[in-house]
Amino acid sequence: MTDTVLDRFLRYVVIDTQSDPASSTQPTTGKQKDLGRVLVDELLKIGLADAHLDEHGYVYATIPANSDKTVPVICFCSHMDTAPDFSGTNVKPQIVRNYAGGDIKLAGDAGRVIRVSDHPELKNQIGNDIVTTDGTTLLGADDKAGLAEIMTAARLLVDNPDIRHGTIKILFTPDEEVGRGVNKVDLKKLGADFAYTMDGETSGHIEDETFSADGVEISISGVAIHPGFAKDRMENAIKIAGAIIDRLPRDIAPETTEGRQGFIHPTGVTGSMEKASLSFIIRDFTDKGLKEKETLLEAIVKDVISAYPGSTYHFQVKEQYRNMKVVLDRHPEIVENAIEAVRRAGVTPVRGSIRGGTDGSRLSFMGLPCPNIFAGGHAFHSPLEWVSRQDMEKAVKTIVELAKVWEERA
Repeated sequence: MTDTVLDRFLRYVVIDTQSDPASSTQPTTGKQKDLGRVLVDELLKIGLADAHLDEHGYVYATIPANSDKTVPVICFCSHMDTAPDFSGTNVKPQIVRNYAGGDIKLAGDAGRVIRVSDHPELKNQIGNDIVTTDGTTLLGADDKAGLAEIMTAARLLVDNPDIRHGTIKILFTPDEEVGRGVNKVDLKKLGADFAYTMDGETSGHIEDETFSADGVEISISGVAIHPGFAKDRMENAIKIAGAIIDRLPRDIAPETTEGRQGFIHPTGVTGSMEKASLSFIIRDFTDKGLKEKETLLEAIVKDVISAYPGSTYHFQVKEQYRNMKVVLDRHPEIVENAIEAVRRAGVTPVRGSIRGGTDGSRLSFMGLPCPNIFAGGHAFHSPLEWVSRQDMEKAVKTIVELAKVWEERA
């Protein structure tokens, strides 16, 4: 067993850890614990004596301080699950060594090609080693790249006691991809002051802002009757649901928005003549923008349903997570230290926002301020997912440098 970041990554991605949004258990799939057990075993071999996997699928471990200073306790966090959007079973990682440029054809599916025109970051990867799949599964760089980086950095810190650092906590979570990554995390046991998720994309990027997010569930009760006797009486709940979807503004959708624009996005529809259900996710960078979109969506529902006097609807909003910038702005040193660490790792730091969320979004509001640092993966949740060895190595160096920065500035 070798322990470079690439070696670790290749070991982890072949373990199926897909989470399941339909499951009510925690973790949502037992197979996530398969990877958890591997990680605990490796942490123990590194020398982290308290490493363990708890009943809910969380891995905890501690790198003890070796500094005489009083240094804030920092945590590095990544998630073990892969997204339910595409298969994570029987992953076959492929390595394009010394990438010479151009499109990358995937061996297992001739129709799948990682095109430079769609992935311009490939232009910055000439000479690097690119890891892909064979095109039949996702890769799992989201977020097994983060796992491999934290594990490799932990080994480096333990093996090099001349690198001074405070106490460092490690947290690996299940179910991030289905929005439950921190549901049962024990922050008291973790005992950290601040945290960093290694779950970002392009090398050098640090994100201290996420979407704010809500889910909306709409249930429609129509009027069911035998279709042979339905004239002027039937009110088909499926058609009502279809009319609502048809009325959604085209310019407030994921496929037509970018940057700081939010959206309304239908994620599920089921129905019969009598009852139908619609699921939506609402995203914006401000709470005001969320509320405006939810008000707009309900206005559409009311307008559609007004044409069906015998039908009713129920509209329920569920908070999912909030923009972590609100919390992180109160602790500017957390991001400032990360920017310095990225710079010391030989990468140009880029501070930005995520059109999505991380475990750090909710952790920040639970009392553990937590920005996001690049892990190097691209094209998440798809069979075109890829990551470069060199970008993962830069992330490892960033973690080590960040530990040093906190100790120096204490």
